Amino acid sequence: MQLKKFPDTITIILVISLFFIALTWIVPAGEFDTAVVDGREVIVAGSYKEVAPKPQGIAAFLTAPIKGFNAASFVIAFVFLVGGAFSVITYTGAINAGLYRIITFGKKYPQYKKAILAGITALFSLAGATFGMSEEVLVFILITIPLAKAMGYDALLGTAIPVLGTGVGFAGAITNPFTIGIAQSIAQIAIFSGIEYRLIVWVILTSIACIAIVRYAAKLDKDPKNSLLINQENQEEENYETADFPELNSSRKLILITFFLALVLLIIGVVYFEWYINEIAGLFIGLAMVSAFIFKIPINKAIAVFIDGAKEMMTAALVIGLAKGLLVIAQDGKIIDTILNEVALVAGNMPKFVSAELMFVFQCCLNFFIPSGSGQAALTMPIIAPLSDLIGVSRQVAVLAFQMGDGLTNVIVPTSGVTMGALSIAKIPYNKWLQWILPIFILLVIVAMLLMLPPLLLFSW
Repeated sequence: MQLKKFPDTITIILVISLFFIALTWIVPAGEFDTAVVDGREVIVAGSYKEVAPKPQGIAAFLTAPIKGFNAASFVIAFVFLVGGAFSVITYTGAINAGLYRIITFGKKYPQYKKAILAGITALFSLAGATFGMSEEVLVFILITIPLAKAMGYDALLGTAIPVLGTGVGFAGAITNPFTIGIAQSIAQIAIFSGIEYRLIVWVILTSIACIAIVRYAAKLDKDPKNSLLINQENQEEENYETADFPELNSSRKLILITFFLALVLLIIGVVYFEWYINEIAGLFIGLAMVSAFIFKIPINKAIAVFIDGAKEMMTAALVIGLAKGLLVIAQDGKIIDTILNEVALVAGNMPKFVSAELMFVFQCCLNFFIPSGSGQAALTMPIIAPLSDLIGVSRQVAVLAFQMGDGLTNVIVPTSGVTMGALSIAKIPYNKWLQWILPIFILLVIVAMLLMLPPLLLFSW
């Protein structure tokens, strides 16, 4: 008997929208007062009050997508523009020519293939832990998927490297300004303090991610039919063993050098000059223009290739906008503050180590509603920080609970525009991703809960 096809990503998001709407009829409406601190709007601890119910209905269901598109307009535009830019770069053949060099290296030194995968995963984790790589994943996934396929693996592995890598990087954040920086600032503790223990957390979580990547690669090496995508309909199989790779000539070498310099410039811009979506999109548009000039692509042809690449991003853009619409429903229904207040009341009546673990679990659950690290920090830390004082838990532990809860769940919640957008670009059904990531996620959650204990039981932090 043939099983029914699992719902696609957009269907899943629409079903979750109905679930959120139902919650607005069940959960009492409430809100905290807000204040502007250092240019950020934060909630005022102890100011929670119930307000008139704001149950959402069919109108909210129908208007949430357009509101989500409006809220996520920068990210959606970013996806279209970068997709078009990468199409121009790919058209030059420079990336495929570079991939051929990787294939030949892997054939000559097969013992290094898994070390390369682990090293790249660790680099993405470091990027998430230090300068907060997030939306940029949608750029790099256009590289890691063909890289994984060139090494004989599948699109799932190519997607997992940046998505899982940056996820554990956020969870073990060291100097991430969007999570650690904001959370510690609101908690009124020294910015990036406690770095020694956070470095240990990062190493442990990143090691688990690298092992997971390498183990899946080993399964595929043993038998390619072990791929979770083996029976996926319309899966584009690319035979990199027999593909006619272009020659790595001088112009393609120059394009690859320019591409590498652009990545270095991206890192410098994000870390030192606070670059974000506008600047990064501009960088890759410029890279596409330089690549077209070096390869002498006629302007009309370059524009046509750019448009084709942008078209390929349509599903990803839809997913990102719809996922953002979920948050709009919860905000308009005024249920998020109520959930936060109830958890704070429960945690305040528990032993301190139970309360600390409850903080972590709560942050994991809240990320389903608010998959934005900075947004979640601004919402929860004004309540969690003073609460930690009352129950005898240090504010550093409260920040640790926040960062791990936020980072780990980013890789699995269907409300994350980045994760769902990456899956859409890779054409990976959400159920296939869930099948692969869920055991890893459960292990990471267990380890994270254990990592909460040393600062509570063994040393003062």
